[in-house]
Amino acid sequence: MGFARTCSVALVGVEGVVVEVQADLEPGVAAFTLVGLPDKSLTESRDRVRAAVVNSGAAWPQKKLTVGLSPASVPKSGSGFDLAVAAAVLGAAERIDPRVLADIVMIGELGLDGRVRPVRGILPAVLAAADSGYEQVVVPECAAAEAALVPGVSVLGVRSLRQLIAVLTDEPVPEEEPDEHGRPDPLMAGLRMPGTGAATGMHSMGAAQYDNGHDLADVVGQYSARTAMEVAAAGGHHVFLEGPPGAGKTMLAERLPAVLPRLTREESLEVTAVHSVAGLLPPGKPLIDTAPYCAPHHSATMQALVGGGQGVARPGAVSLAHRGILFLDETPEFGSQALDALRQPLEAGHVVIARSAGVVRFPARFLMILAANPCPCGRFSQRDTLCECPPSVIRRYQARLSGPLLDRVDLRVEVDRVTRSQLIERGARGESTATVAERVRAARERATARLVGTPWRTNGEVPGRELRSRWQAVPGAMEEAERNLERGVLTARGIDRVLRVAWTVADLVGHDRPDVTDVALALQLRTGVPRGVPMAIGALT
Repeated sequence: MGFARTCSVALVGVEGVVVEVQADLEPGVAAFTLVGLPDKSLTESRDRVRAAVVNSGAAWPQKKLTVGLSPASVPKSGSGFDLAVAAAVLGAAERIDPRVLADIVMIGELGLDGRVRPVRGILPAVLAAADSGYEQVVVPECAAAEAALVPGVSVLGVRSLRQLIAVLTDEPVPEEEPDEHGRPDPLMAGLRMPGTGAATGMHSMGAAQYDNGHDLADVVGQYSARTAMEVAAAGGHHVFLEGPPGAGKTMLAERLPAVLPRLTREESLEVTAVHSVAGLLPPGKPLIDTAPYCAPHHSATMQALVGGGQGVARPGAVSLAHRGILFLDETPEFGSQALDALRQPLEAGHVVIARSAGVVRFPARFLMILAANPCPCGRFSQRDTLCECPPSVIRRYQARLSGPLLDRVDLRVEVDRVTRSQLIERGARGESTATVAERVRAARERATARLVGTPWRTNGEVPGRELRSRWQAVPGAMEEAERNLERGVLTARGIDRVLRVAWTVADLVGHDRPDVTDVALALQLRTGVPRGVPMAIGALT
C-alpha cells in the first residue's frame, strides 16, 4: 500500500483554509475516486491529472486510487487543487519521496500536457498558508511574483509538472520551450475573468488610468463641489452630487483617485487579495498600490454591487472598490433594492453574504460618490423654468434615493450649470490635483497621528460615541448643529457625521480642534444651506 499527502488551499471569499490532499493506493481494479466535498470543476481534475502525469513522462499507477481532501466539511471548488493532487498521487506511487511533500502547499491548475496554469486567488491562498505556519509554497511560474508578496514564505514557481518532479527528486530541471515570440502567454488567461477589462468600469488600475492627462484644474467652476471632493478624500466621507447633465459630476469623480494618497502595504495586500479572487489583477503588476476606482453601470444587479451570484460567491463592486472609490453615476436609475443593499457595507465596512453552502465575508471599506440629475430631463432648477417635468414626476424621481441611504452620505452638494463666462474666462483655473493632493496627504497624516492606537484610519470611520467623548470640538462650536437636530433638519446620525466632517476640515486647515468656522462649513456641506463661510479650503488656512 502506498500513501502520500501534501497541502493546498480552499478559498472561502477572500479567506483561505489549508486543505490536506491525501492519496492512497491499494491493490484492486484500477480506479480513481475523489472525495472531500469537491464541486464539478474539482471532480474533473481526475481526468486532467491523469493526462498531465502521463504526458509528463511518469507512469500512472494501475491500482485502486483514492484521493481525499481534508477537512471534508469545507466546500472545495476550482481547479487550483490539480497540482497538489498530482504530487500526492506521484508520492503514493513512490515517484516522489512522500516525506518531501508533507510540508509543502501547492496551488495551480494542470493542463493536459502537464503545464501548470495560474488560478485566481493566489495571494489570499498564500496568506492563508503563511498564517497556518507553512513556509514552502509551489505556484505557477507566472504567478510567483504575486505569491512572493507574502513575507516569510519560500516560493517556487514552476511552468510544468515535469519541472516540479525534477525539483522534488533532485533531477536535472528540464527547460520548457518558450511560446512563439510576440504572442500572448496562454497561461496568463487563468488570472483574468472574461468581461473584466478596463471598459467595464471595474478595472483595478482605476487610479492610474485617470492620472495621466486628468487634472482637477480642468474642472470649470464648481468650487463647492471641488471643496466637497477634497474633504471627502481627506476624511473618507461619502458624497452626493446633484446637478444638470454636463456640469462636471463625472469629471470630478474621475479625478478623485489621483487626489487620494497611495495605499499602505497592508491596504495594498487587502486590495490585491480581493482583485486576485475576482480575476482582475493586471498582468505584470501583482501588487495594487493605488486606490481602485469602480464605476458600475446603472443596470447592475444587487449581486453585481454587493457580491454573490450562483455557486461560489464572487466579490461585487463594493469589494472591488475596497480602499478606493465607488462611483454610481445616474444613481436614481439603479434598482432601489440594489441601492438599499449598500446600507450595511457603508456602516460596517464589509459585506456578509449568507448562502446555504456557507457564509462569505468580503471587505468593503470604500468612498462612495453618488451623482444624479435633479429630474428626468435634468434641467430642473430653482433659478430658471427650463424643466418641463410635472412636479409629481420630479418627486417620484428624487424619491428613488431612500432617506436612510442619503442619511449615510456625509456631503451633499448641488452642482450648478456652467456658464458661458466661466468657460471662456482665462486665468480662472482652479487648483491642480498636485496642490489638493498635498493638502489631503497632510490632513491624513494629522488624522493618523490622532487615531494612533485605534482601529480607525480616517475620520469617516470613527464612531460618533468616540467623537463625542474623546475628540470633542471647541466649546460652543456645535451649538448650531445641535439646533438643527432639535428642528429635525439633522438626525442623530447626521450630527455625528457633521462632527466627523468638521474634524476633517480642521485637519485640512491645520486646526487642533474644530472651531465654529469648521463646523459651519461641515453643516453647509451636509445640508446645502449657506452658512456664510468660504467654500474654498485655501481661504480658511
